[in-house]
Amino acid sequence: MFSHASAVADPRIAAPAARPLSPLTILFGSQTGSSETLAKRAAREAGKRGFAATVMDMAQTDPVKLAAEKNVLIITSTYGEGDPPDNAKALHTALQSAPAGSLTGLRFSVCALGDRNYNQFCKCGQDFDSFLEKLDAFRAAPRVDCDVDYDEPFTKWLDGALGALGQQASTPATGVEVAKPETQNSKPETASGFSKINPFLAPILAVRRLSGAESQKDVNHVEFSLEGSGLVYEAGDALGVWPQNCPELVNSVLAALQCDGEEAVATPVGELPLRIALLKHYDLGKPLPELLTLFATAGVAAGSPPANFPPAENLLDVLDVLQAHPGRALAPADFVRVLRKLQPRLYSIASSPKAHAGRVHLTVGAVRYAAQGRARKGVCSTFLAERALAAGRIGVYLHHNSAFKPPPDGARPMIMVGPGTGIAPFRAFLHERRATGATGRNWLFFGDQRASHDFLYRDELESLRAAGSLHRLDTAFSRDQTHKVYVQDRMRENGPELFRWLEAGAHFYVCGDASRMAKDVDTALRDIIQREARLTPDAAAAYLDKLRAEKRYARDVY
Repeated sequence: MFSHASAVADPRIAAPAARPLSPLTILFGSQTGSSETLAKRAAREAGKRGFAATVMDMAQTDPVKLAAEKNVLIITSTYGEGDPPDNAKALHTALQSAPAGSLTGLRFSVCALGDRNYNQFCKCGQDFDSFLEKLDAFRAAPRVDCDVDYDEPFTKWLDGALGALGQQASTPATGVEVAKPETQNSKPETASGFSKINPFLAPILAVRRLSGAESQKDVNHVEFSLEGSGLVYEAGDALGVWPQNCPELVNSVLAALQCDGEEAVATPVGELPLRIALLKHYDLGKPLPELLTLFATAGVAAGSPPANFPPAENLLDVLDVLQAHPGRALAPADFVRVLRKLQPRLYSIASSPKAHAGRVHLTVGAVRYAAQGRARKGVCSTFLAERALAAGRIGVYLHHNSAFKPPPDGARPMIMVGPGTGIAPFRAFLHERRATGATGRNWLFFGDQRASHDFLYRDELESLRAAGSLHRLDTAFSRDQTHKVYVQDRMRENGPELFRWLEAGAHFYVCGDASRMAKDVDTALRDIIQREARLTPDAAAAYLDKLRAEKRYARDVY
C-alpha cells in the first residue's frame, strides 16, 4: 500500500512535454460575410480540439502557399449562378490550372454554402473540392453542401472534419453529405443576445414609398427602432428580417390540400395549427425534390398512376406542385415534413448608426410578377410593403459584413456604383463619412428607369452634394431617351477621371444585381483600366485582383 508521501510528485522529475498543437488553416470565400463568420467559429472550436488555427481570406493565398500547408478547411459560399465569391476568384482560377500532384501531402475538407433556389447549388464549394482532389490532396472528411439553413449541418461537418484531421487516416473520404431540411432549431449564432434564431422584435416605425406613383416599381424606405436591443451595427452591414408568407398564398395552399388550417402539425417551435405553421414557419417557395417524391409515392399507394409533373423549371412554388395534381390527398403532417423552414432575408442597411442613432433603415423593392397565369410575390419584400406596419413588431438581427465597409482611412476617395435599391449601403456610407468628418472625395453612380419616378433619395443626395459630402453624382436613367443608358456607360464616359481616382488610392464599390449589372460594371472597370493604363487584358485582370487583395474593390451583390 502506498503511503501519502509516496504519492507526492518528485519535483526533480520533469513533467511530460505538452502535446504540440496541430497547424490548421481555415480558408473562407465570402461575399456577404457568412463564410467568414463560420470560419471564425470553426477556429474557436479547433482551438479546443488541439489545433493552432489560422483564419485566412482566400485572396491571401495561392497554390504555392497551399502546398506548404498540412491541414486545411475550406468554407465557401456560391453566389449568382455558380460563381465564386470575389475574394475566392483568384484562387479558384489558379487551382483550376495548377499541375497535378502539386498539393500532395495536404489534408482537407470542404463546407459549401448555397441556396437551392439556384440551379448551380453549392457550385463553388464543389469546384474547390474537385480541384484539390485532382491536385492529389487528401480529402480527410466528405464535403457537405448546405442550404440557407446551414447552422446544424455546418456544426456536424466541423465536428467530423476536425476529428478526421486529428487522426492519421490512410484512406481518403469519398462522397458528399447533402444537408437535409431540419425540423428543430439549430444552435444560436451567438452565446447570448439577439441573433438569427433569437431575433429582436423591432418596432417598425415607417414604411415610406420612394418610387413615384407612375413608376413601374414599388420601392420603399423602411425604418425600425433598435432602442433597448443592445444591437450595434456599422455602415456596410446587413439586417436579417424574418418575414411571413402571404395569407392569400397560404389560403390557396390550404384549399389545394383540402384542409381547414386547424390541423395540428410539427414546427420548429413546437406543435401549431397548419395555417399558422404555413404562415410563419415554412417556406412555400421553390419545392424540394422530397415533395415531388411524396406526391409520386402517395399516388402509387392510392392505386393511381405515378405523378407526372410539369418540367421542374415550371414549378416555381409549392402551390404549383399541389395544383398540378388536384385531388391527390396528402396528410398535413407528411406535407410539412418535406417543406423547407422559412428563412430570414438579408437587406443592406441604408443608414449610419452615427447619423441615425437607435434606428436602422432599409431600401426594399417589392417583388411582384405574373407567371403561368398566377400572380407571384416576393416573400419578405411584399411583407414589408403590405403588412409590416400592421404587424407592429418584426423579428430582426444583424449580419456583419467586414468585407464591405467605407475606407478605414477617411482621407481615401470612394467610388460607389449603386443603381436601383443598390443605393442602400451608399446612403449609409455617405451619412457615415459626413458624421465622422472624413475628408476623402465621394463619387456616386446611380441609375434606374426614369428620373421623374425612380430617382431614389433624390432630395437627400442633392442636399449631400450641396453640403460638399457628395463630390460627384453621375446618373443613368435608361428610359429617359431613345437609347438605353446604364451606370456602366457613365463609367466609360468618365473613364480617365475614374482611373485617376483609382491611382490616387480610391476604393471602388458595387451594390445591386449580380446577374447582369455587377458583371457589366466589372467588365467596364476592367476595360477602363486596360485602356487608361495601356495594359494587356491579363495585366488589367491582375490590377483588379490587386484591388481585391487590398480590399479596395468590394461588391455587395445579390
